[in-house]
Amino acid sequence: MSPTEQNALILPVKQGNFVVSTRPVPSPKVGEILIKVKAVSLNPIDSTIQTVGYMVEKYPAVLGMDVAGEVASIGEGVESFSKGDRVFFQTNPPIGPDYGGYQEYALAMVETVAKIPEKFTYSQAATVPLTLTTAAVGLFADAPSGAGLNPTWDPKVQYIGHSALVVGGSSSVGIFAIQLLKSLGFTHIIAYASATHTEYLKSLGATTVIDRNKVPASDLTAAVAQICGQVNIVYDAVFSSEGQAAGYEALVDNGHLLSVRATPDAYVPKDVDDVRGRKVTTAYGSPHMPNNKVFGKILYKKLGGLLEKGTIVPLRIEELPGGLESIVGGLDRLKAKSVSGKKLIVSL
Repeated sequence: MSPTEQNALILPVKQGNFVVSTRPVPSPKVGEILIKVKAVSLNPIDSTIQTVGYMVEKYPAVLGMDVAGEVASIGEGVESFSKGDRVFFQTNPPIGPDYGGYQEYALAMVETVAKIPEKFTYSQAATVPLTLTTAAVGLFADAPSGAGLNPTWDPKVQYIGHSALVVGGSSSVGIFAIQLLKSLGFTHIIAYASATHTEYLKSLGATTVIDRNKVPASDLTAAVAQICGQVNIVYDAVFSSEGQAAGYEALVDNGHLLSVRATPDAYVPKDVDDVRGRKVTTAYGSPHMPNNKVFGKILYKKLGGLLEKGTIVPLRIEELPGGLESIVGGLDRLKAKSVSGKKLIVSL
C-alpha cells in the first residue's frame, strides 16, 4: 500500500523558487498508473518554465519530465501493466502537480508508458523520454509535427543515399537524432559538435563530426559541401540560429530543417523558398500534445523493443547525490551550459 504523504520539489508560484516540501500521494484514475519514482533526469525546460513562467498554469506545480520507476498501483481499466513493473515515461506537468516527476510518486497515463528492458537501470531509462520524443517527432512524425520520415516506425523504411546534418550533435536531442537517422539508413550523418565527443558520436551512428570549436557556423555550409554536397535533413537540436541558417543553406530542394525552436524569419528568403520547396518545422517533444498523440502512442508501443534491440541506446549519465535537494543545483548547471554529452540523473 502506498503512503498518503510524499516529498516533492515544489514550485509554489509562477516564476517562484523551488522548495522541497510534502504533498499528498495521488490515486490513479481510469487508464492511469501510480509510479514509485526511482530516477528522474533533468532538462533545461524545467528552468525555462520556472524563470519564464510558461506551459504550466496550475500552482503549486511539480515539474520534471523524465521518470523511471516501479508501478505502485493501477487504475480502473489498466490491463497492460501490473504492480511491480519497471517502467519509464514522459510526464505531463501542465495538467497538474500529480503528473510531475520531481516527487516520490507520480501519475502516468498508460498510453505513454513503456516497460524497461531488464538490461537497463532506472537511471539509464530515465534519460530517454523527452529528448528521444523530441528527436523522433521532428524526424519521424507526419506534418505538421515533423518531416514524416517514418510515422509508423516501419523497420523496412530506409533512406539509403540520403544525408543529414545534426547541429548540436552531442546534446541529448542530437544524440537521439543521430541514432534515429542511423536506423533509417542515412548514408551521411554529419554531427556538428565538439571534437571531444567524436568517438562517442561515431559509435552511435555519426559518419562525420565537424568540430564546432574549429569550424564556426558561418563556415558550416561550406564544410558540409565538402563532405556530401547538400543534405536532405537538418536537425538543430540546440536552438542555434546561426546553425539553422547554415543548415538551411545546405539543404537540397524540398529538404527539411527541424529545430527545437525554429526561427525561419531570420534566414528564409521568402521570394525563392516556394520555388525550392525547403521546409522549416519546430519539433515539440511531447506525446501529450494533440498533434502528437497518435504518434506518441505508436512510439511508446515500440519503445521497449527499440531499447532491447539496441536501435536506441540510453544516454550517458552523471548521478547527482542528494535526492530532491540536488535538482536545483543540477538545473543551474544546465542553464549555465556546463553539461555536454550526458544526462544529469537524480535517484529517489
